[in-house]
Amino acid sequence: MDNYSAPDPVGGLGQFLRSRRERLSPAAAGLLGAGKRRVPGLRREEVAALSGISPGYYGRLEQGRELGPSSRVLEALARVLQLGDEDRAELFRLAPPGARRTKSPSRVERVRPHLRQLIEAWTRTPAFILGHAQDLLATNASADALYRDFTQRDNVLRMLFLDPVAKSFYRSPERARHRAVADLQRTAASSPQDPRILELVGELSVRSREFRSLWAREFTRVPPYEIKRVRHSVVGDLELRLEAFDIRSVPGQQLIILQAEPGSLSADGLALLGSLNATEAPPGDR
Repeated sequence: MDNYSAPDPVGGLGQFLRSRRERLSPAAAGLLGAGKRRVPGLRREEVAALSGISPGYYGRLEQGRELGPSSRVLEALARVLQLGDEDRAELFRLAPPGARRTKSPSRVERVRPHLRQLIEAWTRTPAFILGHAQDLLATNASADALYRDFTQRDNVLRMLFLDPVAKSFYRSPERARHRAVADLQRTAASSPQDPRILELVGELSVRSREFRSLWAREFTRVPPYEIKRVRHSVVGDLELRLEAFDIRSVPGQQLIILQAEPGSLSADGLALLGSLNATEAPPGDR
């Protein structure tokens, strides 16, 4: 059920947020390349993206239809709007503390040993385990070989939006990004105060203009998984079917498997990757 209250009075939370948003320039907020605009200040969707919350939720805050933001959301807004001590105190005063949710604790995600053993046994099938914010929690040797060209292999969204390799690796990088953002939005909707998601969205919003644009779109559904076409620097083009399985023993985690059609050129490519990886691995790691 929506946590709506009656519209706030003149001079309330909505007007306060609106006034502080309008006085902060895109450049001051770290949004490079925003260009000239007729109305000074940040747009609603920009504040939402930088704060790690959905545009719809932030819109309700400014419209006075959502009067109980959590302390974590208020902290994020104070950071994005660059509020001084007095303005920060006023922000917290205007948000009724009785309606606020308590701070969400940071979620420590661990991969169960038997799951690590499971994916490590697949020598020709790239497999990895994702956390609730699409962090790569565990990978097998085949997945490491497949994504070896990426300079960072810690989070799917950071790889897609911040690593230049993504543009040449994915044959359809736009589709991959759309799916990743839609998936993150679905998770954020069920856990709007999650500290890891707020941190990730805030970082990507500052560093990637494309992410800000996609995050502001509010996808209504998550695009289905399909054949993933990639171009590896060593073995060339690969067509892999991606399957995702929810791990019921650890809600929020997913097991991701990439499979090639048996007897195909892609299967030969994965086998070659496996042999190269085994050859390059230090003796103690074999």
